[in-house]
Amino acid sequence: MDKQRHQVIIADDHPILLKGLHEFLADLGLEVIGAFHNGKDALDAIVDSQPPLAILDLEMPEMTGLEVAADCKKLGLKTRVILLTLHKELKFYQQAKELNISGYILKEFALNDLRKAIDTVLSGQEFFSEKLFEGLKKEDCLSDHSLTPSELKILRLIADGHSTKEIAEQLFISERTVDKHRSNIISKLNLEKKHNSLLIWAQNNKDNLF
Repeated sequence: MDKQRHQVIIADDHPILLKGLHEFLADLGLEVIGAFHNGKDALDAIVDSQPPLAILDLEMPEMTGLEVAADCKKLGLKTRVILLTLHKELKFYQQAKELNISGYILKEFALNDLRKAIDTVLSGQEFFSEKLFEGLKKEDCLSDHSLTPSELKILRLIADGHSTKEIAEQLFISERTVDKHRSNIISKLNLEKKHNSLLIWAQNNKDNLF
């Protein structure tokens, strides 16, 4: 992919981090057409120029990165948003997913993740730091979702790679019942109803399920 054809807007309220991000992206061959210290100015620039990509800090004055992304979604803009953040809490990741944010990167691992994230996002896919799912406590990722004991049991079996048929046989229930539980779990976890989305989530959070 020829990154030189891609323009990007960036925003971070820390001048040193903003300068470093600008230089890093320039070294990758991207054209930074705007660098801002607050979300409001970043949003105005995104609306005006509608670049393929915007890389935004999650927490900024006037508007957060999430709020900028929310307005982009409302306006139907095609600009893909990557968020940079210090927050590992799953609730921020879930908000990002609900807003169709294309990337979510932890700042402490940004140098390792950003290059791959840009390639992934500009190719039309999503990128979320793997480190986001490491070290999460069980209560952090499950307590807010009110999963029943049966749903937790099925989620653990899914994490172990068992198929619907195998789960049904192990739990002595019908495959239809398993599918119903899977649907309920997907809804409670606010996952996209795509093939393997539950399996991916379960495997990413496997250490917290047992």
